[in-house]
Amino acid sequence: MRLKIGPFVLLAAALLLAGCARGVETDYSIGAYPAQSGLSVANPEAVAMHSARFSVHGIDVSKYQGDIDWSAAHDGGVQFAWIKATEGADHMDEKFAQNWQAAKQAGVRRGAYHFAFWCRTPAEQMRWFEQNVPVDPDALPPVLDVELTPGSKTCPRTLERSAVLSEMRAMLQAMERHYGKRPVIYSTVDFYAGILSGNALTEYPIWVRSTKYHPSVRYGNRTWHFWQYQADGRVPGIKGNVDRNAFYGDASQWQAYVEGSR
Repeated sequence: MRLKIGPFVLLAAALLLAGCARGVETDYSIGAYPAQSGLSVANPEAVAMHSARFSVHGIDVSKYQGDIDWSAAHDGGVQFAWIKATEGADHMDEKFAQNWQAAKQAGVRRGAYHFAFWCRTPAEQMRWFEQNVPVDPDALPPVLDVELTPGSKTCPRTLERSAVLSEMRAMLQAMERHYGKRPVIYSTVDFYAGILSGNALTEYPIWVRSTKYHPSVRYGNRTWHFWQYQADGRVPGIKGNVDRNAFYGDASQWQAYVEGSR
């Protein structure tokens, strides 16, 4: 069965995407990086050019990247990594423990992420995450990965915005209580349009996915901290493709973010 989306979610998505036709924004709250002209069209070269304006880059990984040479990745310019830890309330990424330790040893700042499963309770999911992700003062804040999963055969749930936001808030609060750090929300374009648009949960930093457009085209004037700008990136130490990400800020702002996360 396909994961169903409530009518109000579809309406919100349509309204947001219609609003995105205005083009890119030119004002950001972090750093001083003006929007690049021409990014309102699907232009991978323009996206690559703009992402290159940021000085702090990283990756996100899971078991699908296989065995990673983290020292080579670090030497190749990877400054941070989000590592998949758990999914739902009973699945752990088989490479998490290996990646978690090896990334730190190589000097890569890393944080763990949890993939939300909409047919398990927030309490169940957070207990599972806490059981598998160590409390490490040197780690980046934890991430709650929220996505629409219409192909799911195990969770035929209709997503209603108010209920999903309530569950997200419960998980984010649990993460902050346990790890002592303000967690980050990871969102895809469709999830943002249907659930997070309208300034929902803006008290949390957001990590956005946008591989064809500048984030402001898809996410409007929402302040973002991390941008997943490429799904087929190549970096030293990884065989095959990997997601690439940029931090919104320069090296000094990155250091301030890292220090503030301790």
